[in-house]
Amino acid sequence: MSVENNKNDNVKDNRNPIQWFPGHMAKTRRIIAENLSQVDIVLELLDARAVVSSRNPDIKSITAGKPVLTLINKSDLADGKINRKWIEYYKRSGENALLIDCKSSDKSNGIKNIYPEIKNILSEKLEKYRSRGMTGRRLRAMILGIPNVGKSSLLNKLCGNVKAKVEDRPGVTLRKQWVSANIGIDLLDMPGVLWPKFESETVGLNLAFIGSIKDDILDNPENVVKLCGFLRAKYPNEFAERFKLDMAEVKSDENIEPSSADNYYIFQRIGQKRGYIMPGGEIDSERCAKTILTEFRAGKIGRISLEEPGE
Repeated sequence: MSVENNKNDNVKDNRNPIQWFPGHMAKTRRIIAENLSQVDIVLELLDARAVVSSRNPDIKSITAGKPVLTLINKSDLADGKINRKWIEYYKRSGENALLIDCKSSDKSNGIKNIYPEIKNILSEKLEKYRSRGMTGRRLRAMILGIPNVGKSSLLNKLCGNVKAKVEDRPGVTLRKQWVSANIGIDLLDMPGVLWPKFESETVGLNLAFIGSIKDDILDNPENVVKLCGFLRAKYPNEFAERFKLDMAEVKSDENIEPSSADNYYIFQRIGQKRGYIMPGGEIDSERCAKTILTEFRAGKIGRISLEEPGE
């Protein structure tokens, strides 16, 4: 598949590291450090679609040796096979991890497994409490995660009612808040915290795709063209079916990485299929990008994982 060479002019290739460190995130890091002594365990929330990219690489140094239970959220939006690979990966690494889905009311959403796993991890501490007659002491947990991984949704799910403001955009939780959960623990919800610089362009793009970076930080059409390239390579059937594309134009040679021009052509085809045509016959790129991104985030294209162990 090919298009005119000048199509390449419409697709930028920005290789510079993406920097994003607003002041409230620096403040959040300080608040975390100041409050760690008040909690027994840290609940680290990740996005199942981008487990590596959504994990703050500074988490181990930030938590200063506190026990950590990793909760891989939004598992219903991610590839089921890859979800299982991540759990196996964490087991091999000797880390504690669970798959959860905070939006679902289904009993298989993994929420019920959180408290038993916390008690298992803190079994020695709980035994000390019992030996001292401190059986009524409530455990305390800090919820950590980057923006928009579902911290407030988890908080509300564990409390059984709406305690925290929930929106599908980053930066909604702006201050710490203590909440008593109905599973017998107290939860400290923290604002989402990113890190100073994304050394990998892929990490920055993945965070943009899942909505952990505000959409106005990175150029949507440019990034969504790259998302189209990923979907063509990894999930061609789901991609073609959702946007009513011919498999012949979507499917690329598995040994050849789709070119930027070809990805841009597919992006344009989606705009044509959806009728996003402006006066003069040009595609409304902003509208097309927003549609693709919104449908990806909502799982309408399919259960998509941007990363898997070993990559």
